[in-house]
Amino acid sequence: MEDQNGSNKKQKMTEAKPMTRALIFGGKTGWIGGLLADILKENKDGKGVEVFLADSRIEDRGAVEKELDTVKPSHVLMSAGITGRPNIDWCEDNKAATVRVNVIGTLNVADTCNERGIHCTIYATGCIFKYDDAHPLGSGKGFVEEDKPNFDESWYSETKGYMEQMLKCYPNCLTLRVRMPISDDLFHRNFVTKIAKYDRIVNIPNSMTVLTEMLPASLGMANKGLTGVYNFTNPGVISHNQVMDLYTKYIDPTYTYKNFTVEEQAKVIKAGRSNNELDTTKLMADMPDGIVINDILTACDLCFQRMKVNLEKIGWLPDNMPAEFKRN
Repeated sequence: MEDQNGSNKKQKMTEAKPMTRALIFGGKTGWIGGLLADILKENKDGKGVEVFLADSRIEDRGAVEKELDTVKPSHVLMSAGITGRPNIDWCEDNKAATVRVNVIGTLNVADTCNERGIHCTIYATGCIFKYDDAHPLGSGKGFVEEDKPNFDESWYSETKGYMEQMLKCYPNCLTLRVRMPISDDLFHRNFVTKIAKYDRIVNIPNSMTVLTEMLPASLGMANKGLTGVYNFTNPGVISHNQVMDLYTKYIDPTYTYKNFTVEEQAKVIKAGRSNNELDTTKLMADMPDGIVINDILTACDLCFQRMKVNLEKIGWLPDNMPAEFKRN
């Protein structure tokens, strides 16, 4: 890296060390950041870890630097960003705001952590690929970590693709390609929640991330000092229909859904949607000892079993589901 005077500034390499102080960007208002904070605070995977939820906005470099110097974290978990409300179509009309947070903001965190020798885990996206001739639908051949993004049909995905390439120059960063995240509740960011509310869905096999299994794994990877890019999904693929069939099996047997084609879908959305399979060979080979990652079909089945129990506890099941989840 070259400074303003033209001299080469050597990047600091983060040494593997135990997680003792974790600063979470996106931990106060973000979904994944909040789940990470809960895991660490419950000491399931964070015994002896002090947890700090960042106050600074990631697009404000000075504020990020001040917070890093105040907290002095051993590890940073970076899950802040913009996906848009209600979905990524928002990014099409707010391109500058998307870049400011998802690109400039993420690079602010990566760069300031690198300057201080702090390990930084970035919860990125795998929605930067689409099935192509070299990776055909149904072939079982997934995109690997070294593959360059080939999907730019949404501004969200296009900017994420730019960001990943730039993050590769930071030796302190662990970049995790999360896809279509699923949790064992019906939080509005949950992939299941999103498609359960749609009148029609496409039916395409995709790599997906079951957060209950994968987030603890990410903490183990950070503790191990892993860096670089990883496809961060459960092994294998699962289709939209298979997901909703599990929803019908465990949550609402009266629920019905209809399919439509990608071409029909394109008529009712502003931005294209990524569909792909990611190869998890590298992820599974480098996974720390003692961490169990199930294939996506098993992981989703177990997830829906937990979801059923959780919805029973809050009184939604057996017969009090909110109207937004019901079909007329």
